[in-house]
Amino acid sequence: MRKLTSINYFYIAIISLFITSKSFSQDDKTTVIQDPRFSKLLKEKQLLNASNDSDDNYAIQIFYGDKEAAKKTLVNFKKDFKDIDATYLYTNPTYKVWVGKYKLRINAEKDLVEIKKKYPMAFLIKPNR
Repeated sequence: MRKLTSINYFYIAIISLFITSKSFSQDDKTTVIQDPRFSKLLKEKQLLNASNDSDDNYAIQIFYGDKEAAKKTLVNFKKDFKDIDATYLYTNPTYKVWVGKYKLRINAEKDLVEIKKKYPMAFLIKPNR
């Protein structure tokens, strides 16, 4: 077997680079075809995320338990307090009903007094999602 000289290695390397660069090259043009509904959905999601910014908000928890009772409590709450936003969420293994989004604790405490008349187990929370 013959030994290759360094010049032969150089030529082999150049030829290999040339062949691989041409065989695996791609076009520089990329076209993305996107459904226009996707942009609309993305904007709506951004609005929801902005409104659900709960890092500095307070809420009132009025229920903690199973799903059916949480839904029932939520419906009853919305009938009793139409001007206060309410939602339920799942935290393993139970459901919680949270009401209100308050920037200031004093406003949350004001509503808590009224809510406790109907839901005595209600308490103030500062949720961190």
